[in-house]
Amino acid sequence: RPLQEISESFQELAVIVNSKNLVEVSPFCRACSRVSVLFACLGIAFKFGEIDYVAKVKDLEEASKTISTLQSILDHDVRQNTVKKAGSHSRNLLRVKRGLDMVRVLFENLLVTEGNSLRDSASVAYDQVFSPYHGWAIRKAVAAGMYMLPTKSQLMAKLNENEVSARVHMQNYITASRVLILYINDLFISRNFGIDW
Repeated sequence: RPLQEISESFQELAVIVNSKNLVEVSPFCRACSRVSVLFACLGIAFKFGEIDYVAKVKDLEEASKTISTLQSILDHDVRQNTVKKAGSHSRNLLRVKRGLDMVRVLFENLLVTEGNSLRDSASVAYDQVFSPYHGWAIRKAVAAGMYMLPTKSQLMAKLNENEVSARVHMQNYITASRVLILYINDLFISRNFGIDW
């Protein structure tokens, strides 16, 4: 049950953040890789996002062999003067965080939207999180792909969930991921790098 695994793994990370401990790269990547299942279930509209997200998580997994914590990722790139360079671990961490944020906004909207369509919730999530960083061609491709999203009930079936269990897991993810997203934002903002690049 991927949705349950996603929510539980992010709840574990939120506990680490809330206890003021450093978040290790390896468990962070394990949790993030579970989210890629959700992108795959959304189909063609998020195919570009899925490919990009998976590649960035893989880069961070590779980095975890020599860099232990998320904080250390930025420290490493600061020393190398590569924080904002394309392909840097820090830049990839920021992109992965956006993927997590998009899922959070999607779930928030799904929980308050009536009906069986995912389109409005997915459009709001994309527009809020990814659209400002994508060029015209990608935005157009995503807009076209929104018409091919599965229905809410099809998504639940793919995730092996019913409406009641899904709501619990989505809410747990929303709460836990918000803690982690704020933590990652702070890693960048506290070093004066900002998060809008």
